[in-house]
Amino acid sequence: MLVTGGSAGIGFEIAKLLSEKNNHVIITGRDRNKLEQAASKLKNVTPIQSDVSNENDVNKLADQVKTEFPGLNLVINNAGSAFLFDLAESENAFDKAQAEMLTNYLSVIRLNEKLLPLLKKQQEAAIVNVSSIVAFVPGSLATYSASKAALHSYTQSLRIALENSSIKVFELMPPLVDTQFSAPIGGNKGISPKSVAEDLITALDKNSYEIRVGKTEDLYQLFLSSPAKALDYLRADRQPVLN
Repeated sequence: MLVTGGSAGIGFEIAKLLSEKNNHVIITGRDRNKLEQAASKLKNVTPIQSDVSNENDVNKLADQVKTEFPGLNLVINNAGSAFLFDLAESENAFDKAQAEMLTNYLSVIRLNEKLLPLLKKQQEAAIVNVSSIVAFVPGSLATYSASKAALHSYTQSLRIALENSSIKVFELMPPLVDTQFSAPIGGNKGISPKSVAEDLITALDKNSYEIRVGKTEDLYQLFLSSPAKALDYLRADRQPVLN
């Protein structure tokens, strides 16, 4: 089992729960120190320093996994990036948007492409793409929201493309989560990353493919009845949303 961005936050809690169920878990991250610290707190884990936005890193990761872990049957695309800036005033909005789209959307496609041949060899396998509540309506983080909306659409397409294979495709959609990642935008008001991880494990067992955690389900139901009201729901709080 592979969890990208597994050294902290949601990724760490997912890796922890999976390892506690006697699964061998590979965790990746850009920061070697953080990765090794996380690994020291887990059992049955292999840390691999790797940046999902770096093509060379992804190629090396895929090659290592194919060689050392040929039984890989679960990939959780959790790594993410976000910038808090004024879309109307920023002088480098393009650069920031490009980085967010690469990490949050395009890198997922690249890693999945590299690992799909291996996953197809397994009797049962799964891919989990971690998007966000803002996959449905944008929050104040415009390009982050756009990247998660793109990931949501891609995940649905991938699920259809693989429906006749042994690979199941899940999407985890948390609301605001209390992590270091979301600390700059009031993450302490969010739910715990452990609860998000627990919801994922439950959904994997039940084959619930769209996992709308906590307030994400509320927003989704509102979005179905009135997209305009759903947009106002996030705008009213004036609070950017990150998972």
